[in-house]
Amino acid sequence: MSLVQSVDHVALLPAYLAGGTAVLVLLADLLVARAAATVAVAAVGTAATALGAALVGAGNERRTFCVGADCSWVYGGRAALVAVVFALLTLGVLAISGPLLRAGRTPVGEYCFLLACALAGGVVLGAAGDLITLIVALETLTLPLYVLVGLRRGSLAGAEAAVTFFVVSVVATTLTLLGAALLYAVTGVLHLDRLGATLAARDDLLDLPLTTVAVALVVAGLAFKVAAVPFHAWAPATYDGAPLPVAAYLSTASKLGGVVALLAVVQRALPPTVTGPVLALLAVLTMTVGNLVALRQQRTVRLLAWSSVAQAGYILAPLGALALAGGRTADARTAAYAAAVAYAVFFVLLELAAFAALVALRPADGDGGTLDDLRGAARRHPWVGGAFALALIGLAGLPPGLAGLFAKVTVVRALLAGQSGWLALVVAVNAVVGLAYYLRLAATLYAAPDGPVPARPARLVALALGAATVLAVVIGFAPQLVLDVAAR
Repeated sequence: MSLVQSVDHVALLPAYLAGGTAVLVLLADLLVARAAATVAVAAVGTAATALGAALVGAGNERRTFCVGADCSWVYGGRAALVAVVFALLTLGVLAISGPLLRAGRTPVGEYCFLLACALAGGVVLGAAGDLITLIVALETLTLPLYVLVGLRRGSLAGAEAAVTFFVVSVVATTLTLLGAALLYAVTGVLHLDRLGATLAARDDLLDLPLTTVAVALVVAGLAFKVAAVPFHAWAPATYDGAPLPVAAYLSTASKLGGVVALLAVVQRALPPTVTGPVLALLAVLTMTVGNLVALRQQRTVRLLAWSSVAQAGYILAPLGALALAGGRTADARTAAYAAAVAYAVFFVLLELAAFAALVALRPADGDGGTLDDLRGAARRHPWVGGAFALALIGLAGLPPGLAGLFAKVTVVRALLAGQSGWLALVVAVNAVVGLAYYLRLAATLYAAPDGPVPARPARLVALALGAATVLAVVIGFAPQLVLDVAAR
């Protein structure tokens, strides 16, 4: 038997493009040493990654690095969707980073390189077929973010936020790795599908306390990445201390990565009888605590941070349907997984639009300020303010923010299909609570102005804001397309 495996390089093309972008950014910064050229290389490489991921994902599912039927790289429709969304988020963050980079306190080459490295981790994450690949990809996504948070020279708040994020993430990674090691000790396998089949076929393994501990550690470690309560305390302080574009990337790409990793192990590897009750409890705590604390926030970024905590609860809610037997049928599970992915996609697009609008309305290299600093901003800049208000309304789940409305309807429908009406009621109540702070911020934008007129937003920032808003509106009119791809 040959020991040489055949490698499907077409399936690996998105990873090649993302990794190649990081290398080219380094070379451009070293050889050309011009900020505009470095950013252009990063933008072109990111766009090429999105295009390559979409083209490869348009065909049939591709597998490589296989041992028998078990493969470490599985690239299908959902992996392509994740890769494209990561690339679009990275491209959007690059566009809104112009004011930050022109301020001169952030090195351009390192900034673009770290973003490209995070993109590579996100692309690999969606196609990971075993626990080792999954964890390495998640850390490749997360590690550059520690540095990005504290990269701005002379920023004490950024340094404190970076240390907080680093310490908490190291603990989360340790828990995940320990849980994965214990799962391997119990089952002797690492591939996600094989791990799920082994646990499903051997009831005696589920009766072992070691298995329960292993599952709990993996779920807890990944819950840190999603900023689910009670593993959320790092998020508000880190978002508020980071530069606004980095906070945008943290609240979108980082959260999407945690959701993808958690969904991969829940759907394919871990027993739903154990994970279902845990995820239901996490969902209820996360959406409730996030919404209640967001009501009291006066700083804009902290409000968006706590709202993103609440949004993580909505993303986890469909997975909570696995707690009941009715939610563990084949159709109910498919609907729950698709709803979680679709909600995550809708959320990150609307969140990116909200942060892009905030960057456009705030001084270059400044923080998010307070809610009063945005008073009357929509009157001074009607288009930017309107896009900001539309993003907030979408996050609240109200029309005309159709993407956000469809996302919440999808979650509730999946919960009802899984016979978890009580959890659907919790989602509905929390959505009503969330209206208070989203509409308060939107109303502040249109209140009578009482401060100086902010400068006209940079063109690239306005372009990124417009693109994110248009994309959110478009998928709001064709949401079923996202849901169909997420179900693949």
